[in-house]
Amino acid sequence: MIEGRTILCFASGYDAPPTSKHHVMHLLAERNTVLWVNYHASRAPTASASDLRYMARKLGQVLGGLRKVRENLYVLTPPVLPLPGSAIAKRINRRLLIARIRSALRRVGHGPVQIWSFTPDISYLLGHFGEEKVVYYCVDDFASFSGYNREQVRRDEEDLCRRADLVVTTSMALQEAKAPLNPNTILVTHGVDYEHFSKALRDDLPVPEDIKDIPHPILGFFGLIRDWVDLDLLAEVAKRRPDWHIVLIGDSTVDLAPYRGIPNMHFLGRRPYADLPAYCKAFDVGLIPFKVNRLTEAVNPIKLREYLAAGLPVVSSPMPEVKLYSHLIEVVDTPDEFVRAVDAALASEPDAYASRNAAMALETWAGKVDLICRHLGVTLQLQDERTAHETVA
Repeated sequence: MIEGRTILCFASGYDAPPTSKHHVMHLLAERNTVLWVNYHASRAPTASASDLRYMARKLGQVLGGLRKVRENLYVLTPPVLPLPGSAIAKRINRRLLIARIRSALRRVGHGPVQIWSFTPDISYLLGHFGEEKVVYYCVDDFASFSGYNREQVRRDEEDLCRRADLVVTTSMALQEAKAPLNPNTILVTHGVDYEHFSKALRDDLPVPEDIKDIPHPILGFFGLIRDWVDLDLLAEVAKRRPDWHIVLIGDSTVDLAPYRGIPNMHFLGRRPYADLPAYCKAFDVGLIPFKVNRLTEAVNPIKLREYLAAGLPVVSSPMPEVKLYSHLIEVVDTPDEFVRAVDAALASEPDAYASRNAAMALETWAGKVDLICRHLGVTLQLQDERTAHETVA
């Protein structure tokens, strides 16, 4: 583990449900100072209600200034113009961001600066903070997200990949796409908060009140409900098997009205991360019902390992990264296959809960961060050797 550094982290909202960037930065903050910059200039907003609410929250965070959210971890939401295709906006953003970030670094920074970016379009900021290393942590095919300017994202991301000291990818598809741009590109799959989700196996963990009275079997999902979640598939399954109850937990930006009238589909909204093991305990099957497209073919869903750490049988769409776990889960492609897979999952032996949990014991976030830091340490060592050689010469 690196230590004694100031980690300048560029990522989307810190207050969003925890993903890889949260787990990684929380671990790095144990031995370093982390300045998390809420970066929200990658996509131009629309006039949709969800975007208007998002902008209102961001404005409140901008006005709130620098916040300390936990030991050694600070969050800054600087003002930016969310116009990624505009050269003028980029010049204005550069001035705004550099000034605000330098000011925050003077207040909280301790030790050499490293940049770790989870967003693909910040290369125009490199070189302004005296950073010793740049890490690009690539978790998605960003150019395939709805609302993103595909060509602009590709150009920005290619530039960041070429200039980074280390590129971390989380799926085979991302590794194949980024490795030609930088020889220091490594594949590190997502980890899991193993101790947290193992709580689902405890007899003394109470089931949440809002799910306690829903009849079993319960097919459960938690996560963002976006356009990549195949709600039509779930609706078809719900209609075929009215004795099954499908529970979805998470914020939604899609119209749920067509599905709310289906009596055995339940939308509970966002729930605290701390409570997810209790919901897993209430689930009979964990679901990953993603549409298979260019975006999801590069996805390595964190919830797969979280479900398994909770001991749950899992039924998932056939994404490449998920198929690697076909010895532990059911992978399906059609409603017919889905129904048969759920039947098989519901019939799994009780001992299988413990074996699925045990399979995740070595997939922890701490292990993943340690691996990344060891690779980064090699680049630091090589840099020191080159500096020493140049000094002698």
